[in-house]
Amino acid sequence: MSHFSYRNGVLHAESLALSEIAQRFGTPTYVYSKAALLENFAAYADACKKHGRATAENALVCYSVKSNSNLAVLNLLAKQGSGFDIVSGGELLRVLAAGGDPRKVIFSGVGKSREEMQLALSHDILCFNVESAAELKRLNDVAGELGKRAPISLRVNPNVDAKTHPYISTGLKENKFGVAFDEALAIYRSAAILPHIAVVGIDCHIGSQLLDDAPLLEALDKLIELIDTLEDEGIAIHHLDIGGGIGINYNDDQPVAVGDYLGRLFARIDAWRAARHAGKAIAVLFEPGRSIVGNAGVLLTEVQYLKHSPDKNFAIVDAAMNDLMRPAMYEAWHGVQTVKQDGADVRTYDVVGPVCESGDWLARARELALAEGDLLAILSAGAYGMTMSSNYNTRGRSAEVMVDGDQAHLVREREQAAQLFALEKLLP
Repeated sequence: MSHFSYRNGVLHAESLALSEIAQRFGTPTYVYSKAALLENFAAYADACKKHGRATAENALVCYSVKSNSNLAVLNLLAKQGSGFDIVSGGELLRVLAAGGDPRKVIFSGVGKSREEMQLALSHDILCFNVESAAELKRLNDVAGELGKRAPISLRVNPNVDAKTHPYISTGLKENKFGVAFDEALAIYRSAAILPHIAVVGIDCHIGSQLLDDAPLLEALDKLIELIDTLEDEGIAIHHLDIGGGIGINYNDDQPVAVGDYLGRLFARIDAWRAARHAGKAIAVLFEPGRSIVGNAGVLLTEVQYLKHSPDKNFAIVDAAMNDLMRPAMYEAWHGVQTVKQDGADVRTYDVVGPVCESGDWLARARELALAEGDLLAILSAGAYGMTMSSNYNTRGRSAEVMVDGDQAHLVREREQAAQLFALEKLLP
């Protein structure tokens, strides 16, 4: 997390002390670095340009909105030319509100409703990533009702083990996502003759938080095999969507560098197209999320109480599982740092929240020097933090702040309790 560092013993986001952010906006608060977001997106965009793919027609980075859907984040990436990978109609409306181009939107997800299909078709999105034969039939019907042809890729499940947490592994045959590799050809044949469907691509996403690109390149080889078969049958494939999945450093992890991965991927694609297709190009799409925003954000929280016992010490903070679900859901590791470095005695603490659940913890067995009222930064919280938050225990969701140099911008206000039950009604 290069844009979060200590200066004179105080942890800063870029050039602004996190203690100043806490004083201005309170806690818990998500804090994002604009510079980190731009740097992480540029890792993809620059690698595409390096390998001769400088336009959206031959390579498109489609940021995964579900990882962090704040309008300021989406707007910042849209200005860089980003496309967007969405999984709901609501996410499409967010992209539009943030100034994103719907013609750079791909719509994934296993349960698209008729209303969501109608919304996406009305905005002429780039592509639907279709995940079942039943969805294909519904999309053809909906497009026909609107007098349109729906551009589609099939999300093909290549049965490749991403070697990641089972809850974020999506490419095995027992997962709910995509169509089985062995069934894809028959579904493509059906799609090719449907009157309101336009086959434009092929899609694959095998999982999240991959530290090694070998599974991704293995999945690519299977997609290449299928594309060759399709094109032999006269079914043209104009783009190849290899998904996302590159991981970040949570706890001394060593993820493959984005540039190195894309270099190997483009080399393989270029050699294949040159050998079999006399140089005929194919556009390449990506769906990164965590690798763009994950290490661009922290969750800022204040220690409320220190609770000591012979068996365990607890640091009870004002952030909770409703603010950051990943530890409770995945037993995920997030680094924890004190905002101010001082000489207090170091003890081993479990960092826990005030929610009435034993699963409400943010970090376990951490060596920290703490006093009540101290501020902590929960690291690597930019992805799947705010987007997975809830109002459990009638807790308002956190504020969100974007730091740009030495300036802080409130990009989402903290929810107040009255807002949480404003839509509810008493019985007459």
